[in-house]
Amino acid sequence: MTSDLVHSGQSFDDKPLGFGTKAIHLGNGVDAETGAIRRPITLANAYALPYDPSDINWSSSDVNLYTRNGHPNQRYLEAKLANLEGAEDAVVLASGVAALSAVFTTFLNRGDHAIFSDTTYIAAYRLLHQILPEKYGIETSLVDTSDPANVEAALRPNTKLVHIETPANPTLKVSDIAAIARLAHDHGRRTGRETLVSVDNTFNSPFNVRPLDLGADIVVESLTKYINGHGDALGGAIATTKARTDEIRFTAQVNYGGIISPFNAWLINRGSVTLPLRMRQHNASALAIAKHLETLPSVRFVSYPGLESHPGHKVAASQLARPDAGFGGVLAFGLDADHDRHNRFVSKLNVITSAVSLGHDESLIVFLGEDDERQYLYPPEFHRGFFRLAVGLEDTDDLIRDIDHALAEAGF
Repeated sequence: MTSDLVHSGQSFDDKPLGFGTKAIHLGNGVDAETGAIRRPITLANAYALPYDPSDINWSSSDVNLYTRNGHPNQRYLEAKLANLEGAEDAVVLASGVAALSAVFTTFLNRGDHAIFSDTTYIAAYRLLHQILPEKYGIETSLVDTSDPANVEAALRPNTKLVHIETPANPTLKVSDIAAIARLAHDHGRRTGRETLVSVDNTFNSPFNVRPLDLGADIVVESLTKYINGHGDALGGAIATTKARTDEIRFTAQVNYGGIISPFNAWLINRGSVTLPLRMRQHNASALAIAKHLETLPSVRFVSYPGLESHPGHKVAASQLARPDAGFGGVLAFGLDADHDRHNRFVSKLNVITSAVSLGHDESLIVFLGEDDERQYLYPPEFHRGFFRLAVGLEDTDDLIRDIDHALAEAGF
């Protein structure tokens, strides 16, 4: 029987366990009732109360009480993710957007100021650019965080949060986490008012980058993507201190009801055991495809942090968490073509699927046209329409052949 030490991420000696070993064993264990060596799915909505329940805190998330307050499958996954992220604790919620909104609504109050990356996931953009200012009186500044000087210039006495997404979706713009964290924390010390740094790490996963090690206070992951890895379950995670996760649970989980379902938590925990194996393949294939695209005369530009031509390559390389880490599986590129020919190219693909999302086993591509509402925030090369390609786990040669064949069939 595997030692309980391993299931809690500890070794029998002083040598730390590897990322792959922890991805398999953390959040797992032997079921006390059946002896199963996999945690079961606990689908109950409610749990038996003690003889005298009169002194129970009905908003508690520390005990099995009511599934919206928390449940075993959520806690198993949280224990794994906290360790993989290098955090004291983690909260798992119903989706990546639920995790983002939980961070913003827990730590920002009326009159606070937040700085955020000018290129982020669309829901983060709408929350920070529109919903929080208009509905809740929170001041926000849209900043090109790829240059830390822009963050420094935007800091105000009431700045409470700096939220960065790196690499940014969908342009793959890279921000320097360590530099921005230093600026924010120095500002907090000068003003006597804590300034937090949150990082959306979805495009990296904790296999490639661990933002907390670089000075960030909070890391957000869309578990829907790489950590689940199979395109069949939604979830989001926030990794930070226990004091902060307690606040998040009370606000976003118990009272806003953003709890993840037991089944989705179980699916994501199951998928996460192969995270390091999958990330190595995503990283390798994306880099090979990006390099190939750079050689094609029909390709106007390629944006991928693993390319030396990428303006954020050195910063991205400096942030890698381990020797076998890489730059993720997402890249952007545009063709020397009009709107219709971009779509014609997609219609000729056989292996790569036209669909949103990323981190799946299958490769996914989406054409983002000239009328994107955030077009004005993108670098000029993106203004004629472009693709976001989320490279999957197919054989790299098959993906490259599929791209070349589609280009030829589309008349390039």
